[in-house]
Amino acid sequence: MSIHDISVYAFSEILDLTEKIKNKPQRFQDKLAHKILAMIFEKPSLRTRMTFETGMLQLGGEAIYLSPSDIRMGSRESVSDVGKNLERWVDGIIIRTFGHNIVIHLAEVSGIPVINALTDLLHPCQAMADFFTLREKMGTVHGLKLAYVGDGNNVCHSLLLASAKAGTHMTVATPAGHEPDPKILKLAEEDGQDTGFDYRLTTDPKEAVKDVKAVYTDVWASMGQEAEQDKRLEIFRPYQVNRNLLALAGSDAIFMHCLPAHRGEEVTDEVIDSAQSVVYDQAENRLHVQKAILLMLLENTK
Repeated sequence: MSIHDISVYAFSEILDLTEKIKNKPQRFQDKLAHKILAMIFEKPSLRTRMTFETGMLQLGGEAIYLSPSDIRMGSRESVSDVGKNLERWVDGIIIRTFGHNIVIHLAEVSGIPVINALTDLLHPCQAMADFFTLREKMGTVHGLKLAYVGDGNNVCHSLLLASAKAGTHMTVATPAGHEPDPKILKLAEEDGQDTGFDYRLTTDPKEAVKDVKAVYTDVWASMGQEAEQDKRLEIFRPYQVNRNLLALAGSDAIFMHCLPAHRGEEVTDEVIDSAQSVVYDQAENRLHVQKAILLMLLENTK
């Protein structure tokens, strides 16, 4: 459901297993033979769908995609009925939806593992891939300085929770009124009490990126906020990650984005296509991280 739900040890365990899978994928190719994953998508997806489906196939299992028109969860069938049906047929469920309560409800009624593939509140699998990428590029995530510039959205929330587990120093720069959810900040504070984690909120993107090792941004209008696009363009324009802003972080800093990117809005071409950009490494690592998560949840299920 959330990175908050796993221990610091489990967080590291996922990253360690991901490294093993990425380095020697053939060792794991039949680990989920005869396992079936149901994939419920109520929002568009490229990376999440492809990496989960490909991951299951590479682990020897199968994945079945269920579009919004296939189920119409909440209108044609209740969340409870969907969950209770699927648990009779498949070994696990991933779900990409709007309300976080839908994922929680589905998990409560299903007797099989349920993985949050994105909600309006959180994007945990993305953040796990991001932190694997950071560890891969920087050698460690403990004590690392990370800046997030843009909207305090679901990606920002999961990065905060991951930073708390990892002992990362995270600065978040948002316009006033677009800060991360205070409830998420409280959870991150709880999780990071003994890890060395700290965070800082600011409205100044230049202050946020100064001397950090990684600069992260995301779209200014997330899925479901398209009607606010024009208004948000004006509010967030000073938060664009361009060459001048990235230069304040230093030449050895990396640029990160969960994709899809709105080029020319939250990031310029010269940044996302630069040698400092690791956005496609992040996208690749979604596959390896999600294989690790699937293995940990499904390998020993009946």
